[in-house]
Amino acid sequence: MNFPENVKYSSDHEWVRAEGNEAYVGITDFAQEELGEIVYVDVTTEGDSLGQGDVFGSIEAVKTVSDLMMPVGGEVLEINPKLDDAPELVNKDPFGEGWIIKITLQNADELSGLMSAEDYKKFVGK
Repeated sequence: MNFPENVKYSSDHEWVRAEGNEAYVGITDFAQEELGEIVYVDVTTEGDSLGQGDVFGSIEAVKTVSDLMMPVGGEVLEINPKLDDAPELVNKDPFGEGWIIKITLQNADELSGLMSAEDYKKFVGK
């Protein structure tokens, strides 16, 4: 299981990778493994400003549907266009090609309240 050090983790199993005042958001390797085969990613919040903990979309696996939660507040700038035709990228490469949204950070200080890779490993019992 992969726990990259260059991202921060939420207790809802999303990750965020800040790049200046923008950031990429996706679900963790642990989350995609728990969900199983992902068949659809539904995000309709492009252009919306959302707060930390708000639902920004949903992810559908063969057996379940889960809400996607904002790990930090921000405006949704872009939805990963590759996921329309290849939602399985979230399974294959959750921290790379399988990112879900790109946001503008509203409050970069919220990043400090998220977990490090080491903290997240302990959180999920790995």
